[in-house]
Amino acid sequence: MSREEFNQLPLFQKIKTLYLEGTFVVGIRYYRHKVNLYLLEDEYVEVFYNHKEDKIDKIDFLPRDHSRMKFYLDQIKID
Repeated sequence: MSREEFNQLPLFQKIKTLYLEGTFVVGIRYYRHKVNLYLLEDEYVEVFYNHKEDKIDKIDFLPRDHSRMKFYLDQIKID
């Protein structure tokens, strides 16, 4: 599945795709969110869960050059 196809999916379908086809890597706390990082094919995807409101605020690809990547580096291998 391409990035474009994934981005066009409704939220519930993105969640289902990550659950069935993705691999959970690690979870971190980031401001008011718990962020779960998944590997989907060869792309990293972040799920931003707002525990105070008990909802997912955003699901998005994480560019490998993003500054937030430093929070994950001890848990992932970048080729």
